[in-house]
Amino acid sequence: MKILTLAASLAIALAGLTGAQAQKFPSKPVTLVVGFAPGGPTDTVARVLGEHMRHTLGESVIVENKPGAAGTIGLTQVSRADPDGHMLYVGNWTVNVGAVRTFDVPYNPLTGFEPVAMLTSSKLWIVARKDLPANTAKEFAAWLKSSQGKANAANIGVGSAAHVCLVDVKNRSGGDFQLVTYRGGAPAVQAIAGGQADFSCLEGGQTLGLLRGGQVKVIGVASTTRWAGAPEVPTLTEGGLPGVDLEFWHGLWAPKNTPKPVIAKLNDAVVKAFADATVQKRLTDIGHTIPPKDKLTPQALYNHHKAEVDKWWPIMEKAGIKMYPVK
Repeated sequence: MKILTLAASLAIALAGLTGAQAQKFPSKPVTLVVGFAPGGPTDTVARVLGEHMRHTLGESVIVENKPGAAGTIGLTQVSRADPDGHMLYVGNWTVNVGAVRTFDVPYNPLTGFEPVAMLTSSKLWIVARKDLPANTAKEFAAWLKSSQGKANAANIGVGSAAHVCLVDVKNRSGGDFQLVTYRGGAPAVQAIAGGQADFSCLEGGQTLGLLRGGQVKVIGVASTTRWAGAPEVPTLTEGGLPGVDLEFWHGLWAPKNTPKPVIAKLNDAVVKAFADATVQKRLTDIGHTIPPKDKLTPQALYNHHKAEVDKWWPIMEKAGIKMYPVK
């Protein structure tokens, strides 16, 4: 009986402590860690989101770029942070689905963090240097075959969405090319625009301006449907290269054991940011889709994340991408 009483007292005390932590949160600036270089789509989402979150939270929100290992260097940093809500990770398909199996990370991507909210999603497409001698997906596949492995594609890391998309394109086209790795989407885009790289499979929003300016060309959207940001661009399937379909999405995570009331405060800040007309316009103008409110919950992020893991890990293994065991 004494043991039960002690256990109950301890539970009440811990609940009180958790509540006190939430009331004090945030007590200092909140850091949004981005595992990629500045200027890429994830960095943009983090900065737009952070600017509004600071008003709701009443503290500064700082974006910290930690590029490397396809985003897992930054994610590892957050996994070791104090679980108090002051350091979060703005992740995406690349790191939270792909790279967490292709790098030997010290955590389970599904159970090693606390989901906060689903963020935006967007389309990937094959973007190429403007003078690449192909305009349709069918012509692109023929060009790849004729290049006899001399073509080069800009990659942003092993297990990244770009990597998995490119491997899928290689398998479906029957062509071959070399992968050249860059430290993020922005450097990869610069290499393509400058002619140092032939092509890549990248998020549409970060190259839309270059397409409109005639600095790059787009072969097709890597999806079953066209992208609202550039509805005139056909899908790869429409252009003669069927089956390539990978959606690029973002999410927000906190370290494991971050108190639920703190997660609730952070989630509320995200929901309020996405309800703001200015935030909506800034993100939709660059091709991002904002989820409906019922998809912004922590559980919705977990469910989506798990579904993507269940779908893509077997595909990646079948493609021959080296996979480390899940912790």
